[in-house]
Amino acid sequence: MAVGFLYPGHSAEDDYPRLERLLAASGPPVRLPLVHTDIGEDAHRVDALLEMGSATRLAAGARQLAGTGVRAVVWACTSASFVFGWAGAGEQVRELSRAAGLPASSTSFAFAHAVRALGVRRVAVAATYPRDVAERFAAFLAEAGVSVVSALSSGIVTAAEVGTWGRDEVLRLARGGDHPDAEAVLLPDTALHTAAWLGDLESALGKPVLTANQVTVWEGLRLIGAERSRPGLGALFAPVGAGDATGPR
Repeated sequence: MAVGFLYPGHSAEDDYPRLERLLAASGPPVRLPLVHTDIGEDAHRVDALLEMGSATRLAAGARQLAGTGVRAVVWACTSASFVFGWAGAGEQVRELSRAAGLPASSTSFAFAHAVRALGVRRVAVAATYPRDVAERFAAFLAEAGVSVVSALSSGIVTAAEVGTWGRDEVLRLARGGDHPDAEAVLLPDTALHTAAWLGDLESALGKPVLTANQVTVWEGLRLIGAERSRPGLGALFAPVGAGDATGPR
């Protein structure tokens, strides 16, 4: 069983083999092959993100997954999906599905579905992005019926810089972005390493923490009908019996 991922450039892609190992240690193994897409300009800036998530770039990546045996594909990028808005991100996923000939989704929809699956309504966002980009993520979540009670912006422009952050910086980001009214905290950048520290993050905050690469893999498992109750991968993977979602609406 396998799900494929399109990942822009090189930053925190090593989270995926780590998550693959964690899945294998906690239940039926699932392969997570990953293809790097052409990033264009490495910038958390709206115009650069629109180009990064263009149909042409994603279709080229989808073609590279041919013959790998994957049953679904996920665009493993948050900012270059939500920047299109809810309707535009939905069209992006549909175009990717057509190009790959497979069910498809993106990290932005993964966050919306994961929040719904946890049964929470109020979240805090701890973003690495510049403020205008972080605000677009909050607006995307609002269209999914999620209340963003606070949104921290770290103002980082490049994924390359985000990818250098270690455990201390990630924990500091999550703590700084938390809010007393938030039922969960969201860390939306797939350039941020988090797979090794999922337990540390939730222990530090005392509530569910959803991170970009974590929810992206969860979304892939959802698409292919794989078992998602897995210990050691955070509250999202716990067998809580919460609601689920079927795809971009």
